[in-house]
Amino acid sequence: MADIKIPQAKVPQHMGTGRRKTAVARVRLASGTGKIVVNGRPFENYFPTESLRTTVAQPLTVAGLADKYDAQISVHGGGPNGQAGAVRHGIARALLTLDANLRPALRAEGLLTRDSRMRERKKYGQPGARKRFQYSKR
Repeated sequence: MADIKIPQAKVPQHMGTGRRKTAVARVRLASGTGKIVVNGRPFENYFPTESLRTTVAQPLTVAGLADKYDAQISVHGGGPNGQAGAVRHGIARALLTLDANLRPALRAEGLLTRDSRMRERKKYGQPGARKRFQYSKR
């Protein structure tokens, strides 16, 4: 007989998208033990410094749910700091879909606001965005 597919019990997942600079993070929260996986790697390995790790875990600690939910995160673009900010924003948004009562606490910490600061573009006739070539009088 053909393969019979038995439907798996779906664990409710809560989604959130975070952005910072040019980084975009897609976050999936599911009930678990507090394990955070970023692009298939444990987040302790993915984010090298302790400051980036605390940035990533901040929404969960503010909500008091650090050991109750697992986070599956896919992030691309930008560098380590931008990606950490994007993941933080995504986790905060996913927590809102989980429980709307967390909004005041997350808002007070500034976790729901998208950081709109972007890199300024380089201008022609200059070596960078603001820096000028050295002026030569003679």
